[in-house]
Amino acid sequence: MPDYIYLQAIGQDSHRFSEDKKRPLFLGGIIIPDEIGLAGNSDADVILHALTNALSGLSTEVILGPVADEMCRKGITDSREYVRKALATLGTIELLHLSFTVEGKRPKLYPYLSQIRSAVAELTGLSSESVAITATSGEGLTAFGRGEGIQVFCLASARYLL
Repeated sequence: MPDYIYLQAIGQDSHRFSEDKKRPLFLGGIIIPDEIGLAGNSDADVILHALTNALSGLSTEVILGPVADEMCRKGITDSREYVRKALATLGTIELLHLSFTVEGKRPKLYPYLSQIRSAVAELTGLSSESVAITATSGEGLTAFGRGEGIQVFCLASARYLL
């Protein structure tokens, strides 16, 4: 009998672009230059929010919502802190792999994928090879594909040590 069971959880998040043209765009813990940021009461890093939700799916401890809102009220708006809080709930769950799909007309993410993968890997303690990111415009079929915002899905794979 194995000493562990495999788990997977999906996280999703979406934000519309901010009306504040000076707001920076945070994706995966890095700033994407020359782009308008996303609206939100935090830094609105939609990649890290989807990751936080996926981690919550593994541990069943909800972070985005009441916990993150309280952190925002205390001035903690860096989404990396939400991920750290979610990672702390994993206990004996070992994170193995993350796969992200980003949907949006803009920005073009290809030039930044390696930097985002590295930032997420460093944040989670994974190797860059264990963090995958794909991006699509969705052919303009959704509000994200038409450039109104960005949507992200994250699949987190882990094993629960018995």
